[in-house]
Amino acid sequence: MPIARSNGFKIAYEVSGDGPPLVLHPGMFQIGAHWTRSGYTPVLTATHTVITIDPLGLGASDTPRDPAAYALARRADCVTAVLDDIGADRVAFWGYSLGALTGYAVVVHAPQRLTRLIAGAFDPIGGFRSAIGPTLRSLSLPADTDPYQLIKQGAAADSAQAAVIDAGDPGAFRANYEAFSHEPGPHAGLAASGVAMLMYAGTADPWHEPMRTFAERTGVGFFSLPDADHQGGWDRSADVLHHVLPFLADDLNG
Repeated sequence: MPIARSNGFKIAYEVSGDGPPLVLHPGMFQIGAHWTRSGYTPVLTATHTVITIDPLGLGASDTPRDPAAYALARRADCVTAVLDDIGADRVAFWGYSLGALTGYAVVVHAPQRLTRLIAGAFDPIGGFRSAIGPTLRSLSLPADTDPYQLIKQGAAADSAQAAVIDAGDPGAFRANYEAFSHEPGPHAGLAASGVAMLMYAGTADPWHEPMRTFAERTGVGFFSLPDADHQGGWDRSADVLHHVLPFLADDLNG
C-alpha cells in the first residue's frame, strides 16, 4: 500500500478508479478495504478516483498509544498528508461514524481542501457522548458501564471488523477511543465553513436526531435510513448510494 506521513506517523491508503478525487474514511475497527467489501468502492470507481484510507491506529497505518495523536487537528493532518502524497489539491470526502468525525475535522481545520463532505452517523453537536446514555439505557446497563467495551464487542460481531481487532494493537485502539470519546461536536466550525455537506443516519441510530437537528438549523442536506441502526446505516450501501451519487455528481459537472 502507498504510505503518507503525518506528524511522524505512517498513514496507509489505496487509490483506484478515475475521475474527480473522493476520499473514503471508515469508522472505528474498520480499514479502507471495508468500503470495497460493503459494496461502495466498486460503484464509486466508475466515476471517481477513490482514495481509501486506513485510519491512524488501524490496519496498515501506524498505531500510536498516546490519545494526543488522535486529536481532531491530528485527524485532519492524516487526511491532508494523504492528499499531499497523491498531489490532490481538493477532494470530496465521505466518512462513516469515526470517519464522519474525521471529515468534520478536515472541514474545521482545512476546509480549503474539500469540495464537499458526506457524513454518516456521527453527532456534530454533542459528539460521541450523546449516544452513551441512550445506548446504556436501551441495554439496561448501569451508567458507569465502560462504553468502549460495548463498541468493541459490537464490532467483533462483524467478521471483517473482528479480523481488524484480532490483528490490531489494543493500546492503540484504546487511545483512539479516549480521544474521540471526549471530543465535543464541532458544530459551530462546520456551520461556518461554507463546505457543501450531506449527512445521514439510520432512524434507529442514537445520532439520527442530533444530525437531523443540525441539518435543519444550517440548511445542510440530510436523509434518513428507515429502521437502520448504526451498523445498518453502514450495511445498506445500495440505499445510501442512491442518495449520495446525485450529491457527488456536482463534482463531475464542474
